[in-house]
Amino acid sequence: MNTTEFDYYLPEELIAQTPLEKRSNSRLLVLDRHTGKIEHKHFYDIVNYLHKGDVLVRNNTKVIPARIFGTKVGTGAKVEVLLLKQIDDYYECLVGNAKVVKKDSEIIFSDKLKAVCIEVKDEGIRLLKFICDGIFLEVLEEIGNMPLPPYIKTTLLDKDRYQTIYARYNGSAAAPTAGLHFTEEIFTKLREKGVEILDVTLHVGLGTFRPVKVDDVTKHKMHKEEYFMSKEVAEKLNKAKMEKRRIISVGTTSTRVLETIMSKYGTFKECHEESDIFIYPGYVFKAIDGLITNFHLPKSTLIMLVSAFASKEIILKTYNEAVKEKYRFFSFGDAMFIK
Repeated sequence: MNTTEFDYYLPEELIAQTPLEKRSNSRLLVLDRHTGKIEHKHFYDIVNYLHKGDVLVRNNTKVIPARIFGTKVGTGAKVEVLLLKQIDDYYECLVGNAKVVKKDSEIIFSDKLKAVCIEVKDEGIRLLKFICDGIFLEVLEEIGNMPLPPYIKTTLLDKDRYQTIYARYNGSAAAPTAGLHFTEEIFTKLREKGVEILDVTLHVGLGTFRPVKVDDVTKHKMHKEEYFMSKEVAEKLNKAKMEKRRIISVGTTSTRVLETIMSKYGTFKECHEESDIFIYPGYVFKAIDGLITNFHLPKSTLIMLVSAFASKEIILKTYNEAVKEKYRFFSFGDAMFIK
């Protein structure tokens, strides 16, 4: 299976640069993965597609202002750092201008924050030990920037618009963007219908947004991302499975938590682990029955995941239809419900 098989034509003007004024006013493409039938709706119509007994699973991770800019001590070289995940007392980071950051290099970010490089890894990744005068996350809030994807060129005026309204636990270097469309009004209507809403946590990092750089899809190596599932959520999901109720995931990150646990244990259970699951066509889904997601980058692991859930042919045909209908693409773009 070649990476180019997941390519499609996308005019640049369809890449959404800003969020809509109201989250739920984004468009919603509803796809029947069994027949290929497409419906064109708005996101607030999602309420009509979920039913009593359905279980909706969200990722409640919170994006931190993970992009920071510093200067290398001794040379004055400019260094851009994206915090990916915490490992004990260190942070694994993706470093721009990485060639200047060697082992023991020191970087100054502000009068309150500096870092020392502990370990040099491949592909621009460095393990940094931060020395902070104050509480680390508070200092990050002062000096850090929201880690918007590189295809977004417009300044984000309201940082909260790159968070879901249910974001709770700090740790992500990118938003789980399928959740950006939801409002409290939608959740209220869903609960009134008898839809059960459950939360898991996956801290989004390189595993989600790292481009595929190999021709052979099967040779791509996923980066590990930390995830959590509580005992209570596991028990409720197992009950839903036993009663043959639909489990619908909000986004590919929630999907990867559910499928990781089911693939590993054959049941849902309380977990605090790391996932490097790579889902592409041929994968047999064990956990989910429906998926709410955005439109993904060509040749990405995310379009491969949705191609596994429907089929590559149906997904590419649907994406071409979305382009023709001028849907907005990627993080701040429109949504799909694949049922």
